[in-house]
Amino acid sequence: MGTALVLYGKWKIRLLWFIYQGFQRPSELRRKIPGATRRVLNLQLKELESHELVTKVIYPVLPPKVKYSLTELGYSLIPVIGAIGQWADQHEERLRTLIAKSLEP
Repeated sequence: MGTALVLYGKWKIRLLWFIYQGFQRPSELRRKIPGATRRVLNLQLKELESHELVTKVIYPVLPPKVKYSLTELGYSLIPVIGAIGQWADQHEERLRTLIAKSLEP
């Protein structure tokens, strides 16, 4: 399975980054990514879990409490995500121009 397949999804990289920063509960993640629906975030979190990048812990309390954390494999992606962010910052103006051109009719 290729890296692109594991990270394919609009919100997966953001989810990994926010979990790394300490935002672990689903409600916290939804607040950090307001453009995403609950369903899509849950689906992508399940995929990240199935790819062993995050673990999900369900606490036996009422109401149930859920937290996500990065696995060792997930932590190993953080430098890569950081490098992608730095690259995007360095080329932000050019990327905006290219994106705008691609949206033209």
